[in-house]
Amino acid sequence: MQYDYSKNKEEHPEPIRAEVKGLIPEWLQGTLIRNGPGLFSLGETRYNHWFDGMALLHSFTIKKGEVTYRSKYLRGDTYNSNTQANRIVVSEMGTMAYPDPCKNIFSKVITFLSHTIPDFTDNCANNIIKYGNDYHATSETNYIRKIDPITLDTQDKVDYLKYLPANIVASHTHYDTEGNSYSMGTCIAEKGKTKYLLFKVPGGSRSDGSPPLKSAEVVCTVPCRSLLTPSYYHSFGMTDNYFVFIEQPLKLDILKMATAYLRRVSWASCMKFHPEDSTLIHLIDRKTKKEVGIKFYTGAMAVFHQVNAFEDDGHVVFDVICYDDNSLYEMFYLDKLKEQMGADTTYCKPKCKRFVLPLNDMGETGEDLVKLKYTTASAVKEKDGKVLCQGEVLCDGKPMTMGRLNSSLSLSLPLSLSLSLSVCVGLSHTHIHVFFL
Repeated sequence: MQYDYSKNKEEHPEPIRAEVKGLIPEWLQGTLIRNGPGLFSLGETRYNHWFDGMALLHSFTIKKGEVTYRSKYLRGDTYNSNTQANRIVVSEMGTMAYPDPCKNIFSKVITFLSHTIPDFTDNCANNIIKYGNDYHATSETNYIRKIDPITLDTQDKVDYLKYLPANIVASHTHYDTEGNSYSMGTCIAEKGKTKYLLFKVPGGSRSDGSPPLKSAEVVCTVPCRSLLTPSYYHSFGMTDNYFVFIEQPLKLDILKMATAYLRRVSWASCMKFHPEDSTLIHLIDRKTKKEVGIKFYTGAMAVFHQVNAFEDDGHVVFDVICYDDNSLYEMFYLDKLKEQMGADTTYCKPKCKRFVLPLNDMGETGEDLVKLKYTTASAVKEKDGKVLCQGEVLCDGKPMTMGRLNSSLSLSLPLSLSLSLSVCVGLSHTHIHVFFL
């Protein structure tokens, strides 16, 4: 039976006891909070892309071998505006909203002007992150929404731009053993420069009760190689002593995004993969808060999720799930999902690759600087001093994404076991893969 990906989901605000098959160990207790799109149409309007759907929060509470489930829609400004109008009135990445044709000319002019410099959506359907002691639903705009982790009620709207020069912020955050959070954002054309910034939010609560982001500290900035076409990124890597940022040739065209509404196209159409460009790998020292002096790069690839990063004998090793193009995003347009009656074979299949960055570049030109025996990944020094990295393919041919490790250990250990979600377009199920790194 073909699954309808565009079907609106019903929320369950009160806890429901789940049916458990098998046994849940007594030591496993706590609450897992997830979110994702759940509402895909309002009135006569519908979203174009699956990730545009309005955020539905989910929680699974595990206690004494039992599981209870509840879900609630994130009731932010976007949700309230759309439901009150009974139509989509706030634009998302893959769906541009236009005024009701029944509106008068004055209302249409106001709508037109507001989209010239757009205020982004607060439909935070990508992930759940923790800053201080506060939990937030997040997407990749400058807005996040504080939520109650127990009731899933929607609370304060938080604007990154009040605390940091970040127009876009990655969906995935890292945490250290002290509870500090590390995130990454893009500052677009500030004082004539576009840059990426890594920032830290201290753990715990502020004594004055203000938002944790008020204590945010910019750890490091990395200049963008192009003023108006910054790289899109969904995640980054972190070890005990380094950050790993992949500046990939999947780029956002800022000028096209600014004029998208006038041209009647979506913001997603302004994101393009450039196979002719290289992928820059930035390695930032967490102690000095500066990039290391070695310039690493590899061939064109698109990366959404990083699996692991660790240090070993003078090397930084990191594993990513990568693609040869941007077809993963294209795959989730709802019309395309509806067309597929079986697993789609036309989209680029992912590879799990391991890259190794040597911290010492004292070798000769043409020499492979990687000295680790357990990997075939290479890093060859070139005439201009740059280092060309070639990844080792750890896993190929599996439709995998969202590799997951024990993050409390992975900052310092070369873990060998990963869980990965398998997504097959058109099929009514997914798989969990376990693979060895």
